[in-house]
Amino acid sequence: MTYDAIIVGGGPAGLFLACEMRLAGATPLVLEQRTEPDTSDKAHGLAGQTVRLLDHRGLVQHLGGPDVPRPAPGFFYAGIPLALSTLGGENPLYLLPVNQRDLERVLTERAAELNVEIRRGWKVTSLSQTTDHVQVQALAPDGETTLCGQYLVACDGGSSLIRRQAGIGFPGTTDEHTVDRSALIGPSDHIAFLPGGRVVVEGLGEISAAFHRTEHGVFSILPHDPQRPLVNTAEWEDEPGGNFPGHGDPMTLNEMEDSVERVLGVRVPLTPPPVGAPTLLRRLTHRNSRQADRYRAGRVFVAGDAAHVSHGPTLNAALGDAANLGWKLAASVHGWAPEGLLDTYESERHSVGARVLMHTRAESALLAPGDDVTALRKMATEFLQDPDNLQALAALIAGADVRYHVDDEDPESPAGWFAPPLEMTTGDGMLVRLAELQRDGRPLLIDGTDTAAMSTIVEPWSSRIHYVAAKLSDPPAMGLLVRPDGYIAWTGTDPAGLTAALENWFGAA
Repeated sequence: MTYDAIIVGGGPAGLFLACEMRLAGATPLVLEQRTEPDTSDKAHGLAGQTVRLLDHRGLVQHLGGPDVPRPAPGFFYAGIPLALSTLGGENPLYLLPVNQRDLERVLTERAAELNVEIRRGWKVTSLSQTTDHVQVQALAPDGETTLCGQYLVACDGGSSLIRRQAGIGFPGTTDEHTVDRSALIGPSDHIAFLPGGRVVVEGLGEISAAFHRTEHGVFSILPHDPQRPLVNTAEWEDEPGGNFPGHGDPMTLNEMEDSVERVLGVRVPLTPPPVGAPTLLRRLTHRNSRQADRYRAGRVFVAGDAAHVSHGPTLNAALGDAANLGWKLAASVHGWAPEGLLDTYESERHSVGARVLMHTRAESALLAPGDDVTALRKMATEFLQDPDNLQALAALIAGADVRYHVDDEDPESPAGWFAPPLEMTTGDGMLVRLAELQRDGRPLLIDGTDTAAMSTIVEPWSSRIHYVAAKLSDPPAMGLLVRPDGYIAWTGTDPAGLTAALENWFGAA
């Protein structure tokens, strides 16, 4: 059997990509080296456009979020508070607290609903490709085997075997002097959480729970589960001791206490989590900031951490990669993809990955110790009192400053941007959100005119595109063509422009 695509890696990027391809009618195969889901404590939240993307797929509620996501009133950048509520309707930053293991669980459940085939305990060892397919050699639980797919997507992490064997470079930098320590702890009489993201530490007083920087490092404590909050420190050391888990000495709770004391200047007794609860003791002795020099080599693609790694919100970018690539691969498999559609994956997502690395490295620099950095932080804090500067930074963090290339060069046009959270009334009198209309992952044409002209134009594409006639309050345009990943491909009422956009993005009728 030849699969439409073989996805190597069953983490969030690989699972979401597989779901996106199934929604578009393609048949992917996911190969995951681990025999069981990873339950370790990793990423703890999603932000910005990614939250809205998951709302388009009806996943926010399943991840513990609200029925309708709303922008966050505040956030932090490098420990600097961001008063996002002052931006009003221009606030682009949505937040969804969720542990990566819970995200993987929900995506695995969605994949099962969509009949995605996931094979665990399969380790890919090599690949080869021709002009029309890719083959992989894999070690399966019952021995070595060969699998064939029209395409191959590497979602196998920063040390991706697929990326290396495809000859895709991974340039960047490694900071070998930053040491990040993390520990899940039990309830403590020495730490008291306050409303508004504040915490009282015995012997020190009230500080920010999210990021508290001193001249000796950074401290944070995250009470996602009050019975086992997560304590983190970051320090800059000349001779770090090595990763754990990994080749370094075992991490202990006493080591975590020592690190907290060095950063805060007070000793805070820490206790282990309750018996039976998940535990975590982790030490990372380097920070990578790397990006693949290209996202495609023939029929092989890279996504997620295989495409970009940093000490920052790369999980958000990973899900964006998957949403961008999934429908394009499916279009190619189905034979209606216009020429060059698959190439737009790299042209659109590589620049996004570069911006994530840029603002993540800047954030790390602003958290480093030293009087010069302290002065820079004071200046940055002053600059962020300006609403325009605050909005620009919020958009950067959220990924809301990304505009994909479209033929419409009008800077005021919404074309190329992620679709706004519109509400509309359909012909049958139903009030519906744009996000709810994209639950099936199909392209969407919203016709806000009083005529049926758009329905006539889109009729030849009716098997590919969901057409909705509706009345919008304060619409950005009377007609919007929205791609499966939520980005606007065209706006307006011009029949010729709509026809051209349909052909450019969704092929000939």
